[in-house]
Order: sequence, then structure tokens, then C-alpha cells
Amino acid sequence: MNKVEKNNGDYYTIDLLHIAKTLWKKVWVIIISAFLCAAIGFSVAAFIVAPKYSSSIMLYVNNSSLSLGSGTLSISPSELTAAQSLAKTYIVILKNRTSLNQVIEKSGVSYTYEELDKMISATTVNETEVLKITVTSTDPYEAATIVNCIAEVLPARISEIIEGSSMEVVDVGIVDDKKISPSATKFTVVGFVLGALLSALILVVFALLDDTVHDDDYILQNYNYPILAKVPYLLGGDDGSTYGYYVKRPKVNK
Repeated sequence: MNKVEKNNGDYYTIDLLHIAKTLWKKVWVIIISAFLCAAIGFSVAAFIVAPKYSSSIMLYVNNSSLSLGSGTLSISPSELTAAQSLAKTYIVILKNRTSLNQVIEKSGVSYTYEELDKMISATTVNETEVLKITVTSTDPYEAATIVNCIAEVLPARISEIIEGSSMEVVDVGIVDDKKISPSATKFTVVGFVLGALLSALILVVFALLDDTVHDDDYILQNYNYPILAKVPYLLGGDDGSTYGYYVKRPKVNK
């Protein structure tokens, strides 16, 4: 039982025990709501949201300052840092409007460069000189086509813009028909949790708005008035017991 102060200095009481009893009595509502929302979440993931697929390529950033000798290759930390910085620069060039328009023209897709930009993600692999580019689409064949066109367009763009720099293809994109989103499991779990929480919240609100006097303890705890009398339940219990002046008539099977 917690007391909360109003702005005018008065107090009202939140009966936590009453709220807990309400939730326990209506736990079936919470369970049904949770499973219902879980079923809705699964249906949305399985039948409404369009599945997405991805395809990736890997490109090696070649720094012109790194050279092979007759016997061994010596690479300093500063040269590695320079190559990693170049990889980040190449990402900026890839997301450029001119580069994306070239990819659109070569792949034959009908996207605008803004739409294609949202489909492409690029990052360095474990802070190395290897650049991983991923294209996500609702068509796995389209994703592989676009990402392989990037592997053709980007090195040419790099050689035009940055003198002496180049890129080598480490891994080409393949058609992967395994969808990456939406996750039916995630949608189902989120629906289950939201259904349980929302139904419980609604029950708590109804319990807080319920001003019915449920027992004499409520009066003693909330009002400074003595209880002068009680009105008993005169019809008795379900076990046929009697109380007061009235007797519960036994059921007669006809």
C-alpha cells in the first residue's frame, strides 16, 4: 500500500495488493493477449513484410606506397593505417551520386541513386585494408547483380579520382536465397511481450480507477471512520452452509 502526494497536498492511496490480486485473477487475459499478439507478429513477418536478401563482395585496398621487393615484403604500421584510411575514403566515393548512377546504368535496375544508397552498406573488415560491400534487396538475384556491378564500377572510379590507387576483388557476390529479414522469431517474441505488457497495463489502469469497496480493510486503511456494522452474506456458501435468517435451498433434480 503506497501513498502518493497530489499537488494540492492531499494523499490518495494505491492499493498494490488489490492491483496484484486483479492481475492474478485476470492472468488468463494476459496470457491470451500475449499469444494473440505473438500470432499477429508471426503473421506480419511471414505474410505481410516483404523478405529481404543480401549479397556481399570483398575488395582489397591497394596502397601504392606498398611495394614488393625481390625477397620479402615489409609493411610499416603507418602504411597499414594509410591503407585503412583509403578504405574509408573509397566508401565515400562509392556512396557518391555519380558512382551510384553508374552502378544503376550498368546493372539495369530502376532505382534512383537515393534508393540505391539505402540498399548499400560498406565497412572495413576487422580494421584491415579489406573493404566489404553488401547490397540488400527484396530479390536475391538483384542483390547479387548490383553488388557485382559495384565490383566493376568502383575500382575504375577510384583510379580516376585517386592517382596511383587501385582495388582488387577478393570475393565476388553470390545469389543467397536465405532471407536476412524479417525474423519471424523476433517478431513473435516482440509481439508476445508487447501483448502481455499492454494487457497488464490496461488491467492496472482499471484497477486504479476502481473505487469499489471490496472489504472492510479498505475502509479502515483509507478512511478515519469506525465500522459500526457489517451486512453478512445471508444466503450462505457454495457448500450449503447457512448464515443468518435465510437458508440456501438445495438444488432439486427434476
